[in-house]
Amino acid sequence: MASQELKNIMNEAIAREMKVCIQYMWQHVLVKGKRAKFISNEIRLIAMAEMIHAEKIAERLVYLGDKPTTEPAKVDIEGTEIEMLEKDVKEEEFAIDMYKKIIKMANDEGDSTTRLLFEQILAEEETHHNTFKTLLGD
Repeated sequence: MASQELKNIMNEAIAREMKVCIQYMWQHVLVKGKRAKFISNEIRLIAMAEMIHAEKIAERLVYLGDKPTTEPAKVDIEGTEIEMLEKDVKEEEFAIDMYKKIIKMANDEGDSTTRLLFEQILAEEETHHNTFKTLLGD
C-alpha cells in the first residue's frame, strides 16, 4: 500500500482542490468588468471540475486506508479581474508541480492506480492553467 508520505501529500492535494473550488466559485460570483460574464462562466466550470478532483482524491485516499481532510487551504478571493486570474494561474502552476511529484512518488511505490488518477487530474489542471492564461491574454 501507499506510504504515509504519499497519503499526506494526497491530503494536501485535497486541501488545495477544496481551496480553489471555493476560491474560483466566489471569483465567479464577484468578478466585474466588460468580460465578467464570459470569465465568470469559465471560472465556474473550473471550480466544479476542482471539486470533482477533490472527491476522486478523497475516494482514493480512503481506499488506501487514510482519512481525507475537511479543511481547505487558505482561500483568496480579493482583487480585480486581472489579479484574480493571475492568482489562478499560480494556483494551477502549484497544482501541476505538486501532481507531478505525486505521480513520481506513486510510480516509485508501484501504485499504478494513484499514478493514473493523478495523471488524469494533471491533464485537466494543465487545461485549467491554459484557460486562465488565455483569459489573461497570454
